[in-house]
Amino acid sequence: MHRLSVITLIIAFLGTGNAAYAQQSNSAPFKDIKGHWAEKTITEMVSKGILDGYPNGTFRPDEPVKVDQFIKMLVLSYSNLHQNGERSWNPSFFQSLSTENQTILKQDYRYYNFKPATAGYWAKPYIDVASDLHFLNKSRYSDFQSDMTRENVAEVLFYTLQETEFLEDSQFSLGLAQSYGDLMSATERERKFIAEALAKGIMQGYPNGYFGVGDKVTRAQSLVLLNRLTEKTKRIEVKASARDDLQLAVPTVGGGSKIVVFPDRRMRDAYDALKQSGALRGSNQDLLDTRLRLFKDQKEKESVLSSSSSGTAKVQEEVSIWLDPQYNTYGITIRLRDGTLARNQEAVETFSDYLFGYNSATFRKWFNEVCVSVESGTKVSSKQVEIGGDTVDIRIDSSAKTVVFSIAKRA
Repeated sequence: MHRLSVITLIIAFLGTGNAAYAQQSNSAPFKDIKGHWAEKTITEMVSKGILDGYPNGTFRPDEPVKVDQFIKMLVLSYSNLHQNGERSWNPSFFQSLSTENQTILKQDYRYYNFKPATAGYWAKPYIDVASDLHFLNKSRYSDFQSDMTRENVAEVLFYTLQETEFLEDSQFSLGLAQSYGDLMSATERERKFIAEALAKGIMQGYPNGYFGVGDKVTRAQSLVLLNRLTEKTKRIEVKASARDDLQLAVPTVGGGSKIVVFPDRRMRDAYDALKQSGALRGSNQDLLDTRLRLFKDQKEKESVLSSSSSGTAKVQEEVSIWLDPQYNTYGITIRLRDGTLARNQEAVETFSDYLFGYNSATFRKWFNEVCVSVESGTKVSSKQVEIGGDTVDIRIDSSAKTVVFSIAKRA
């Protein structure tokens, strides 16, 4: 073989981690993707260097993807390709990570170059960084060169979403998944992963009513799924059921939304009470998911939001009023600074009046007595009281002048 040809093949191997892959010129279309259902996504993702074609000018869109290949594509999907061929982490991706994961990238992977290993197993750099970011548990894979199944993909999506976004309401997602005829052939653990991928609008089932448990995932499907993962506008719209009035789409961080399934009508209507309470504080509040935060003023709001986005969380809101649908619990957390009670009295009472109804005066009495005592420095012990049909657990942190009222229906 000519010496130049040998060098070309070596470069192709090092650039992809698999001797079968070679960089496909953007000007030369692949022979086998014209008219393919994923042609547009394949072209777009290939231009970003996420996956390459083969030396003979084909892409083989319907060929199964290997575990290591999928993990490599996952990592590259969160990076930007520069004109000089180098890569760097996408800034929005980096900001979506926890402080712990940001530190891992800045310290442990300070010189990460997004390239395959030149000695040893080619995929090790990709598997290591994905594992350290908790996108996957590498001990669960005995063979990274095996074909990726749909439930394998759902698992990686689940853990990646957990680290970069938020997980959907489990009751809603499992309800979606249960409509697929083959779901019970997956393990309980796998069903959780599949349900999340469906609720996020990243995966979907087949027209025959099956999810495809055990089916292999193709190269084309991988690119489409990763495109939906990293580009929220590409996701399949998932709506609350019009027949279930306990389902509601609520706003989330970043301007998105998620569907919450409330356990009963009382909590569903309590969400409306949250909105009414927040409106009483004008712009000095925000309602995300099922948690209303009340701030002293715009300066405090900006400080809290800034610390939250940076992962420092050094500054906290004055009052938090929350619903926990999973455990059918309500709560009010108040940090007693100068003027906190006066600023938030009306908002708290609007919520508690709805929640306790005829017994709202009793709750007001407990709430005011405890808060005034803690604010003045009087020693108050945590306690549990019964109001109407609810148990109110009052927990006190005297040093921080913080009181938490946790409310749950009596058994």
